[in-house]
Amino acid sequence: MKKIGILIFAIAFIAMSFTLVEENYTVDTASSKITWKGYKPTGDHSGTIMLKSGTIKMSAGKLKSGLFVADMSSIKDNDGSAKLEGHLKSADFFDVEAFETSKFEVTKTHHKAGKMHITGNLTIKGITKEITFEAAVVAKGNTVTLTSETFQVNRADYNVKYKSKSFFDDLKDKFINDEFDLQVTIVAKK
Repeated sequence: MKKIGILIFAIAFIAMSFTLVEENYTVDTASSKITWKGYKPTGDHSGTIMLKSGTIKMSAGKLKSGLFVADMSSIKDNDGSAKLEGHLKSADFFDVEAFETSKFEVTKTHHKAGKMHITGNLTIKGITKEITFEAAVVAKGNTVTLTSETFQVNRADYNVKYKSKSFFDDLKDKFINDEFDLQVTIVAKK
């Protein structure tokens, strides 16, 4: 009887060890992108930012961790305005010369009301703040796709001051909203 107990324990231990194996995926930067949209009283602007690198760790089909690095020099305006792109890269906004990259590191995930919530540290201009957003994470074959819902980031939290009511009182209707939209699509492969 003792041998049967040891055998059952050994089988259970082996089965558990297989379910805890972490799988590493590397972000396919050509297939991944970040879309952004900024607002002001007279309209909005939108565009993309490309990823420079990234990794995802999965275990038992679930997201365990991730690190994504954005190439801030890749900021594009959907209307093709070189002037706007240059301004966004300047010290008025993201100061790309001093801060070439921004990054997001997943610290935890949980399900709430049937949706996955991803929490992590977002670093822009060397300032790190915790954010949470909803996303779908699908593992299929050798590929993992993370698709976020559109979520908002407050640029004032990252010292992006240009025409911000958080920093200037006299802007009247010449301000740019502090909150801007982000939507992230990450494709990663083994």
